[in-house]
Amino acid sequence: MTAAGTPTAGPREFSVEVFPPKTDQGVERLERELAQLASLCPAYVSVTCAAGPEASERTHRTVTWIRARLGAVPDVVPHVIAAGATRPSVRAVLSRYRALGIRHLVVVRGDVPAGAAEVAGEFPHAGDLIAFIRAETGDAFRIEAAAHPEVHPEASGAEADLGHFAAKVAAGTDAALTQYFYNADAYFTFVESCRRRGLALPIVPGIMPIVAHERLVRFSTTAGVEIPRWLRLRLDGLASQPETLAAFGVEVVGRLCERLLAGGAPGLHFYTMNRAEPTSTLWKRLGLGGS
Repeated sequence: MTAAGTPTAGPREFSVEVFPPKTDQGVERLERELAQLASLCPAYVSVTCAAGPEASERTHRTVTWIRARLGAVPDVVPHVIAAGATRPSVRAVLSRYRALGIRHLVVVRGDVPAGAAEVAGEFPHAGDLIAFIRAETGDAFRIEAAAHPEVHPEASGAEADLGHFAAKVAAGTDAALTQYFYNADAYFTFVESCRRRGLALPIVPGIMPIVAHERLVRFSTTAGVEIPRWLRLRLDGLASQPETLAAFGVEVVGRLCERLLAGGAPGLHFYTMNRAEPTSTLWKRLGLGGS
């Protein structure tokens, strides 16, 4: 048995995530970064999506563009979000991805727009959207959903959040990708709680490389991610030394990844923020393969 309370079974899967660029400059940059990410030979490259038809179109365009450059290997996996979605809009999205040969999705609720009281559209929760996709397409897609080891920032508590996750699993989730974190115990405790509920699906840790101090703090506050006090203080002290901070970040996140894998994590999912080098450095440090 592993530290996560479940035996390790099957090959581990290591993947990366990018977001759709909004400008020509962003496209050029992603093309450069993508070549380096592809050289790592990840199991797949996921592409995020924001709310709204324009964002959905941008994600589809990016998925198509990546497939044209990389082919079918590695797999390209679009995010499909519940926020703002309707049954007709989801049917159209699924049809377009099936026509591209896509058979793997990340299905999430998506962010509530600032100032909105609730999520617009016909799917209040990710579980509702997952259930609809299963009803429409059966097993045509492998579906991954989000998990929050440190509890979703909008949840009323840990048990309520676990209940929402269980509902997503019951709706037809095949595997989960977690929000990033810097406390391995949060992940192991979450996995153990899932196993006690009979949720046996793979739960892959999300990994955020540390590269920019202020941006990380700001993003973590919004996402409900705890930066441990000792780490926050070290980052504060290195804020004016970007190269030293980057090296320190590789050491900290590298040790986190090593502990997760030693404890039985079924893989790692890297949030690259469209920057290949930090993920590439960690990938090579961990000996995950690639050229």
